[in-house]
Amino acid sequence: MSTETALATAKAGEIDDGKDVPNMSLLDITEGDNERGIPKAKFIDDVEAFSSTFEPPASPELLIGACSDLMNKYRNYEAQLQQRQLRLKQKVPELEKSLSLVRTLLEKQGSPDSTTGMARYSLADNIFAQAELDYENNNTVNLWLGANVMLEFTYQEALDFLSQNQERAKKEMEDAISDLAFVRDQIVTSEVTMSRVFNW
Repeated sequence: MSTETALATAKAGEIDDGKDVPNMSLLDITEGDNERGIPKAKFIDDVEAFSSTFEPPASPELLIGACSDLMNKYRNYEAQLQQRQLRLKQKVPELEKSLSLVRTLLEKQGSPDSTTGMARYSLADNIFAQAELDYENNNTVNLWLGANVMLEFTYQEALDFLSQNQERAKKEMEDAISDLAFVRDQIVTSEVTMSRVFNW
């Protein structure tokens, strides 16, 4: 068989031994996506009827291979979402702490009784230093944005910026929790489908 003929038969979904192989993709065992593009696993009630929808009918090996690919995809989604959820669980309390601090500075600035004060700040893990704060003559705060970037904001700008970040982080947290539950449901559906194919 020439190279061109081999390529033509491969494109037509055939292998060299002359047997036909159905053209199957993950789209055949999924039905739509959720809001963030995670595919929904198709529940296959009758494996034989599903197999017959392909021309030629799909073999158990092919169906198991497709289900295994989908399962691996869901396991990757699950790992990524768990990492994201963990990161956001740390981020939300940090934002709340920063917001609380900026609100306190803003209140002290407007109070005629408080002109100076002392604060402790973290230099490194478990190492703190003291600083004297001048509430009367200072109206800016530096916020650490990450990636070696720190910006100076007025108290009100910092409050607005941190509030927006907090709302966004809470929304992302809700989405991550929802997506994780969705992915776990799809894993269960895929496992049931695989067991049905094994028993077919």
